[in-house]
Amino acid sequence: DFPTEIVVEGDVRVLVPKLEAYKTKAWEYAPSKAPVFYNPAMEMNRDIAVLALQAYGRKVPHGLVVSEPLAGCGVRGVRFAVEVDNVEKVAMNDINPLAVRMIEYNIRLNGVEGKASAENKDANLFLSQYAAPRVRFDYIDVDPFGSPVPYLDSAVRALRNGGLIALTATDMAPLCGVHPNASLRKYGGKPLRTEYCHEIAVRLLIGSLVFAAAKHEMGVKPALAYAVNHYCRLYAFIRHGARRADESIRRMGYILHCFNCLHRETHIGIVPRLEWKCPNCGSVMEAAGPLWLGELSDEGFCESTVREAERRELKESKRIMRLLSLIKGESGGPATYYTIDKICDKHNLRIPPLKSVITKIREKGFKAVPTHFNSRGVRTDAPSRVVKEAVEESL
Repeated sequence: DFPTEIVVEGDVRVLVPKLEAYKTKAWEYAPSKAPVFYNPAMEMNRDIAVLALQAYGRKVPHGLVVSEPLAGCGVRGVRFAVEVDNVEKVAMNDINPLAVRMIEYNIRLNGVEGKASAENKDANLFLSQYAAPRVRFDYIDVDPFGSPVPYLDSAVRALRNGGLIALTATDMAPLCGVHPNASLRKYGGKPLRTEYCHEIAVRLLIGSLVFAAAKHEMGVKPALAYAVNHYCRLYAFIRHGARRADESIRRMGYILHCFNCLHRETHIGIVPRLEWKCPNCGSVMEAAGPLWLGELSDEGFCESTVREAERRELKESKRIMRLLSLIKGESGGPATYYTIDKICDKHNLRIPPLKSVITKIREKGFKAVPTHFNSRGVRTDAPSRVVKEAVEESL
């Protein structure tokens, strides 16, 4: 009915829309124009999903039952069925009947008819069918075009106790503070346009999941979270129990930021007592939140995912390994990071090598590691004054 082509991704061959046929201008975003959604630029996202699911699957004593409620052409779900060892069943869904036909074709093309299935329903309706205790999923991957928030409620209800949820958010403009009201409406938290806005985006995403899960007396434990390119991605364990929900809410709070001297501080609590005056320069600070202030990733899960990456040959292997290594290195670090460029711009300094700045900060007795969020960023518990000194000493 429309132009298609066979592409190879990971270990699978899949039929996808021929995107060139829907691109009339060089700058057009073809995936959104095609009759069935397929975005080749998200291959690394899908690669990491395969690695994360395999890492999770090795710790689960039974065959995994997996769901992709917004499957598009089905490439992700088919890859799960083919590439992840202990996947027992992959339930895919899309509201677009053309997409379902394409998913069914791709299931047959890869010989996973016994493992994978496709339904043609609204995503929330599809997930709600699996909310009863004995039919829930071990893993749900919510990968929408835009925000995953409309699907959080039905997703957490359809996930078993201890299950893993994966979320993609591509609406980075609201999350990064370009449209703060949109972020407040969707994610229940206020962003800030700071140099670490991508981290704030991830923390707002986790925060929205915390509140969605808490309504059902479930707690959230992030396993792996990152932001690259035009999206942020979260893998989190959902654990049942009011106490766990309360524990998650206790890790919510606010980040105060001084746009004058770049000082920042965190305040735990939904209604904390905030001192708006910057202790460093006396300016009035601005707040982001409520958002998640706990760990963004679990070091053990990162390590397991790295091991899975080492076992496979993927197109983006080097990039994935570097990303996962940086995320692992950041585990246990403080909230927010500094970017060398911003400090240098603020104080009219030349930009020194990042490694040199990190060394200088460590010499002053503080922790400092590079961050995956920004290639010129440093995650450190040092105050802004010390970071500035380290930059100056590195010139």
